[in-house]
Amino acid sequence: MSPTPPARRLRLGLPRRMFSQVLLMQVAIAAGVAVLATGLFLAPLGNQLDDQAMRRALAIAQTTAVEPQIAEDVVNTPPTADGPVQREAERIRKATQAEYIVVMDWRGVRWSHPTPGEVGRTVSTDPGQALAGQEVMQIDSGTLGRTARGKVPLRDSDGDIVGAVSVGIAYDSVRARLIHAIPELLAYAGGALAVGALAAWLISRRVQRQTRDLAFSDISALLAEREAMLHGIREGVVALDRAGRIRLLNDEAHRLLGIGDEAVGRSLDEALGEGRTTDVLAGRVTGTDLLTVRGQRVLIANRMPTDDGGAVATLRDRTELEQLGRELDSTRGLIDALRAQDHEHANRMHTLLGLLELEMYDDAMEFVGEVVGDHRATAEQVTEKIQDPLLAALLVGKATVAAERGVALLVSERTWLPDRLIDPRGIVTIVGNLVDNALDAVAGTAHARVEVELRTEGRAAVLRVRDTGPGIPVAQRELIFTEGWSTKEAPAHRERGIGLSLVRRLAERQGGSAGVDQARGGGAEFTVVLPEALTEPDVEPALTGPTAPRTAEEETR
Repeated sequence: MSPTPPARRLRLGLPRRMFSQVLLMQVAIAAGVAVLATGLFLAPLGNQLDDQAMRRALAIAQTTAVEPQIAEDVVNTPPTADGPVQREAERIRKATQAEYIVVMDWRGVRWSHPTPGEVGRTVSTDPGQALAGQEVMQIDSGTLGRTARGKVPLRDSDGDIVGAVSVGIAYDSVRARLIHAIPELLAYAGGALAVGALAAWLISRRVQRQTRDLAFSDISALLAEREAMLHGIREGVVALDRAGRIRLLNDEAHRLLGIGDEAVGRSLDEALGEGRTTDVLAGRVTGTDLLTVRGQRVLIANRMPTDDGGAVATLRDRTELEQLGRELDSTRGLIDALRAQDHEHANRMHTLLGLLELEMYDDAMEFVGEVVGDHRATAEQVTEKIQDPLLAALLVGKATVAAERGVALLVSERTWLPDRLIDPRGIVTIVGNLVDNALDAVAGTAHARVEVELRTEGRAAVLRVRDTGPGIPVAQRELIFTEGWSTKEAPAHRERGIGLSLVRRLAERQGGSAGVDQARGGGAEFTVVLPEALTEPDVEPALTGPTAPRTAEEETR
């Protein structure tokens, strides 16, 4: 026989689903509030009913005491069961439905009582306060049981106290009124509880739809997984609410945007300032894989709206890829230049071999001297005027590429740059981008020429690159410095529209500026001013001859 399966143990506790837990808790809260409200209402209700009964008893006693005939009869007649005081008191008692009306003299002897046999006897409770001229309201017990009482002094026509009047309202009637009110109160409480339960059910259904009927444990697990995912991925994530305020940033977004946790809850304009990055994240610039620059980082941004009116933006760091792309472009240019030089070198070797075979030795020596002298002159011309090795090497290499492309790359006679640059790599980036753009602009044109000028003014460095290309239209002279804007077709390995944006950002980071104007004779002239580009010199170099500063006329052209 198969073993008997173990009996399933009954598990007590909250249900797993969030919908059921919320509904149960809200119904419990509604029931608790209904019970509490009923209790808080019943507690003062009993006191109010007692107070009303005592005040009614006091009012009846006051009305009875103001009858002048009663006081006169108490003074002039004996206390009898059929006396005038008894008859008047009973008339008033029946008219007011009081439990009793007792009229007594100053000694506490009864002159009236619902039970005629009690007339002529002393009252069971102390009438001292009433006989002393005070009005009394109280709940007390006497010969007729527990009653709500009112006692007032009884005065004659001269105002002297000759006795007292005590009126009682049966306490059972007060309790009956309270008990009679309880079912009505419970009905109201039940109705309120039903409305509360219905509202709780509707709210729970809405929560169920919004949470997709998940359990609290599932939601907790999802939140933990979301935190791990957001802070573990190598893409920046920025979540925005419907008002455009930042509500979430992961670690990579902090790094790429250069902002901290204080940005959460603020708008993009407040947290990032004006610029293309803000416009892209805010959705003012639309599209996919939008290019933007933040600081020295090249970013690719995508924005996706959410159902609640907000949005989630992702950021990818393309800085290293962009640098690799530029290095690849430079490498390809050098390879093309070397290929051309190799072809030219082969031609020169053939020419030299022919001269030697023809025994034209003098011509061969002159030919070799001219070839070597041209390359040496170019390198010497650059290194004499530009003493920073990185920048000099860049221009020598660019001159070779320019020559292969049929462009004359010249270094201005006014150029002078000592080896005191604070950030030579930054200036190399600026000059490299400007020269590359100039070579692209003039390539294929007649008499193509690019001129580079680098000079100093104290600790400031002024960089100018002129070309003989078509120039930049006035309407586009600011637009060309915008990230992602370019008139050239983008290569497969990288985006266009980054170089000039980086140039301006590098200049502005050092407190400088970058701009473009029309060059003399046509073409474009880019000017970059870096106010703090050089260290303090130990000895200022003498600027004479070809490296002397420009004249005032030349500065203003």
